[in-house]
Amino acid sequence: MKPILKSLEQLLMGRRDFLGGTAALGVGAGLSAPAIVSRAAAAEPSVISLRDLDLPFIATEETYTTDELIALNAINDDHVEYLKETGLAEIGPGRIGAMDDAGINVQILSAHTPGVQNLPGQEGIDFAYRLNKMIADGPMATYPGRFQAYATLPLQDPEASADELERAVREDGFVGAMTNGFIGKRFLDHPDFEPVLARAEALGVPIYLHPGFPPDEVFDIYYRITRPEYNKEYQDYIFSGSGYGWHQEVITQCLRLIMTGAFDRFPKLQMIIGHMGEGLPFFYERIVGDMGDVAEGALNKPLGQYFNDNFWYTTSAFFQDELLHLLLRYISVDRVMFGTDYPFADMKQGTNWFRAVDLPREAKEKIAFRNAEKLFGIKV
Repeated sequence: MKPILKSLEQLLMGRRDFLGGTAALGVGAGLSAPAIVSRAAAAEPSVISLRDLDLPFIATEETYTTDELIALNAINDDHVEYLKETGLAEIGPGRIGAMDDAGINVQILSAHTPGVQNLPGQEGIDFAYRLNKMIADGPMATYPGRFQAYATLPLQDPEASADELERAVREDGFVGAMTNGFIGKRFLDHPDFEPVLARAEALGVPIYLHPGFPPDEVFDIYYRITRPEYNKEYQDYIFSGSGYGWHQEVITQCLRLIMTGAFDRFPKLQMIIGHMGEGLPFFYERIVGDMGDVAEGALNKPLGQYFNDNFWYTTSAFFQDELLHLLLRYISVDRVMFGTDYPFADMKQGTNWFRAVDLPREAKEKIAFRNAEKLFGIKV
């Protein structure tokens, strides 16, 4: 089933008020954060090429939740109310209609951060299974071909996580897994998580490294501010989350995976990071230049090569031309995929922005859908 763009006027609607219309949505955290805006997205829409109106899209970072998941992970009552207002829990006709309006063929769904990865023991295992089955038997079955999903894993138990990943992939057709930052006080490079990495490589599916909130010790050192203006819990979490901290954390985890030799032990293992590379393009030359010499001899390949061999990158929520072009300066166009970070960023604004980006049609097709088709083994 292919979404139909109802008219050029509808396609372009909303670009003039991109700043005002999305500022309240927040980006990724499910809290409140300013929208990411590009000059192209805020400008008049005349630059959209008519030849790109037929461009299909696979959106690779699109979030859902349930009442049970909100009850588990909400920070406070205000956060509960916000999450319920976003449309996170709508994975039926309302979301399909928004996808059709935006021209998005497929969404790859993931549970709202941090999923269930902080729940220990059988409780976490059972919760992960319930969420995965709910997605498989619900939206994936009801709207065939329109939804795919990353498995939610009970990461407090790595062996059970590896087994649930395999079950979700083999039985329910899931296309990978999503993790959410720190697992307790560890990242995925910790030896405890070798079973998860090994199973993902054996299955040929990627792991999406979504950020998450830090442990209390990290939060207190880096992000705690004791001014009365910032004493609300959700404001503190913006600083450590979508406003700043999340992006630094993901790059740190990526570098730890490289430097500890995870990709030498599992050379076919693939990771995905969102938000236009989480700052990697800005730091790329410093990282490779300063750290590459130190890593030489300790790794099987030059440090920078891992970023093109073992990582994929999505545009989620960062609808900025200059950031995309900077990412493509260092990363092959064959490794970049479209994503919106819905519902924390608007689908239509995302597709409108990308249609207007100044890239050759072949490159735009790769980013919009072809790279995702290749990585996930799906078709639009």
